[in-house]
Amino acid sequence: MRPAWSVLLLTTLIGAGQGLFLALAAVDLASPLEKGFVVTGAAVSVALLAGGLGASFLHLGHPERAWRSAAMWRTSWLSREVIVLPAFMAAVFFWGVAHSLGFSRQLVLGLNLAGVLLALALFVCTGMIYACLRFLQEWHTALTPINYTALGCASGLTLAAALAAWLYPQLARPYAAAAFAAGLLAYTLRLAALVRNSRLRPKSTLATAIGVKHPRIVQIAQGAMGGSFNTREFFHGRPREVVRAVRWAFLALVFPAPALLLIFAQGSPVALSAAFVLQYAGLLAERWYFFAEANHPQNLYYQAIA
Repeated sequence: MRPAWSVLLLTTLIGAGQGLFLALAAVDLASPLEKGFVVTGAAVSVALLAGGLGASFLHLGHPERAWRSAAMWRTSWLSREVIVLPAFMAAVFFWGVAHSLGFSRQLVLGLNLAGVLLALALFVCTGMIYACLRFLQEWHTALTPINYTALGCASGLTLAAALAAWLYPQLARPYAAAAFAAGLLAYTLRLAALVRNSRLRPKSTLATAIGVKHPRIVQIAQGAMGGSFNTREFFHGRPREVVRAVRWAFLALVFPAPALLLIFAQGSPVALSAAFVLQYAGLLAERWYFFAEANHPQNLYYQAIA
C-alpha cells in the first residue's frame, strides 16, 4: 500500500496524545497532580490530537464533506474514529480546565475516567480500521490494534517523562522507567508482528486472479502504457533497498535509541526530550513501513508495473 503522510501524521500524533493523557491520568487517579503540570500536559495532548486531526484533512479530495465520514458509524470503524476523536479531545480539554479552575475532585475524576475510556476506544477504532480488512493479511490480525495501543502508550509515557523533567522533576524518573517498560513491551509486540508477517504467503495466484487454470502464467504488461490509480494507490513504489532501510531505521529508533537515553538521562530535560524526538521519528518510519509492508492482492495482476 502507498503510505500517505497525512495518515502517518494522523496516527502517530493522536497516538502520542492519547498516550500522554493516559500517563497523566493514571497518576492523577492515584493522587492529584500539580495544577500547572496537568494543564500543560492536557494542552500538549490536545495540541497533538488537533494536529493529527488537521493532518487527516490533507488526504481528503473534498474536505468540506468531511462531516459525512461519521454517517456510517454502525458498520465503519473509520466513522467511529471520527466520532470518538473529537469526544476524546473535549474530555481532555475539560479535564485540564477542571484542574485549572479548581473544580471538585469528583468532577475531575469523572472527566479523567471518561477520557481514559475514550482514549482506549480511540485506539481500538484506529487499529480496527486496518485490522478489519481481511484481504490484507499483514493487517488482519489482533496485533494491529494492540500495536497501535502499545506504541501510542510508549510514546506518550516518553513525552510525559520529558514534560515532567521540565515542570515536575519528581515524576521524571518514574515516568522514564514506565516509558522504558512500555517501550520494551511495544517493541516486542511489533517484532512479533514482523515475524508473523514474514511467514505469510499470498492466498491468491495469477491463475486464480484471472481465472485461467494453467501451470505457468507470465505477465508481460498491464495493458496500459503507463501507471494508473491502481499502481499509484496500492503500491508504495519504492525499491526494496528503501523499504529495508526504513525497517532498520524504525527498529533502531522506536525503542533501542530512546531506551539508552531513558536509562542514562538521570532526569535530564534535554535528554528526555531527545528521547521523545528520536522515538517519534522512529514511529513515523514504523508507520510508513506498516503501510508499505501490506501487499494488496491486486498487485498480483499489476506486478509488471508495481
